[in-house]
Amino acid sequence: MSPMVRTSGGFRAGLLIGWTLLCGIGIFYARWKGIPSWAALPVLAALLLAYLFYLVPAFPKVRESVAGPRLPLYLIASAVLPYLACSMGAVRFELLSLIKLIALALGLGLWYRVLKPHPASDLAFLALVALIKIGKYATAIYPAPVRGLELGFLGDLALFQITVMVLMLERRVPETGYGFWPEAKDWKIGALHFLYFAPLGVALALGLKAVHLAKPTEPLKLAAYFFGWLMVLALAEEFFFRGVLQTWLEQWLNSRTAGLIAASLLFGAVHLWFRQFPNWKWVAIASVLGWFCGRARNQAGSIRAGMVTHTLVITAWRAFFA
Repeated sequence: MSPMVRTSGGFRAGLLIGWTLLCGIGIFYARWKGIPSWAALPVLAALLLAYLFYLVPAFPKVRESVAGPRLPLYLIASAVLPYLACSMGAVRFELLSLIKLIALALGLGLWYRVLKPHPASDLAFLALVALIKIGKYATAIYPAPVRGLELGFLGDLALFQITVMVLMLERRVPETGYGFWPEAKDWKIGALHFLYFAPLGVALALGLKAVHLAKPTEPLKLAAYFFGWLMVLALAEEFFFRGVLQTWLEQWLNSRTAGLIAASLLFGAVHLWFRQFPNWKWVAIASVLGWFCGRARNQAGSIRAGMVTHTLVITAWRAFFA
């Protein structure tokens, strides 16, 4: 999202557009899957609330309005309100689940008020977030009310936006270019690094027998996957690995090249759990991809270039390989 629209007015426009799209998609999905209204409506309300909080970090003026003493209460609200909406019929209200969400918000939100910024506390913070994600902390909080309506993503969204807000407002990480839509420069640099990676990535993946050719994916489905990945998963991974971790490693190692290499290897390492454990093939592929995404970020000065590279690679993989 360009600086011109990263304002309060842009936030309101993004909120209105997003809510409209989510309502339309939600109603279509519920009818398509035959999900009853008693489950669909509370989940849709929860999704609209989650989207509100998900949008905030990308708008500096709105984000800064909750900095300081307000932040812990804001984080609690961001974790709890979607759950309370779901508990209006889609899931059974459990006091323990409410307590777990409050503990999640306060545990992360107060981290840097208890511990000073330091490589040890920084790495421990990211490790804690990773353990919460890998441990599926939110699975029990958001059980599926009906078949075809998995709700664990609501917990993942809460974890993500809480972590981003803490890093931006408490840890005060340097500006990363965080935003949902790349600028022209980001598209150009990101696309070029996708082209640089493609021949090497294909050769490596086929040589390691990590993928095989498959029937091309339907264009409409592929387009939905592209935008979903760009604005959610690629944004999350590029923020953490290229925006935060790579920046820290550059400072700690006093070398931009060393930071790039170290962050790429760590990005590869988290794919050890991909599909099966241990998956060394994907560790190698993801490490190489991480290097190209990190290099795109360095050239553009923004994680959104890395988001473009990352999204194009994953979309191409989904389009032609399995």
